[in-house]
Amino acid sequence: MSFQESPVIILASASPRRAELLRQLGVAFQQCPVDLDESVWPGEMPADYVRRLALAKAQAVSDMHSHLPSRLVLGSDTSVVLGERIFGKPASEDEAVSMLQALSGRTHQVLTGVALVTADREPLVDVVVTQVQFRTIEPEEMHAYWRTGEPRDKAGGYAIQGLGAVFVQRIEGSYSGVMGLPLFETAAMLRRSGYFLWPTEEGIVHE
Repeated sequence: MSFQESPVIILASASPRRAELLRQLGVAFQQCPVDLDESVWPGEMPADYVRRLALAKAQAVSDMHSHLPSRLVLGSDTSVVLGERIFGKPASEDEAVSMLQALSGRTHQVLTGVALVTADREPLVDVVVTQVQFRTIEPEEMHAYWRTGEPRDKAGGYAIQGLGAVFVQRIEGSYSGVMGLPLFETAAMLRRSGYFLWPTEEGIVHE
């Protein structure tokens, strides 16, 4: 793909957080979520899990848009990990509180896989690992936090960009990765695939 072309960028996610992050790069894109089985395979390591799902999402959406020869499809998957335990999205208050109890006062990892699938090149896939340290969380805080509604669709039962930020003592790594889309790695992938984020010397701009 040449730098002069204007590829169609598709985000294989319905997440408003990922969409907002991608807008920070100044690119135009469309969202196309895909429904996949996100079960962890037996014996699958967390990094392999997020890598597999990110690529599967991007590939599935790319296949759906095979009529667009210059498509660039981004897929991403984020998991909260403590040891080798993968925390999904809590289905109930009890489950959310259990997750926060496990994370309270400890350092966990947030792993985000990001994949870029094009029509004519090998897929690009990366996994970004961020260390997140929580302060000690009191039980009444856990229940009060659940009642805000924020933890319901968040891996690990918290949102670092929202009210859950009050639990985070420090992070080491990618803040945007914890939110769901690591911007440094995403921008690098787009550039490697022939997409300039900002004007070139020839005045080419992708809005």
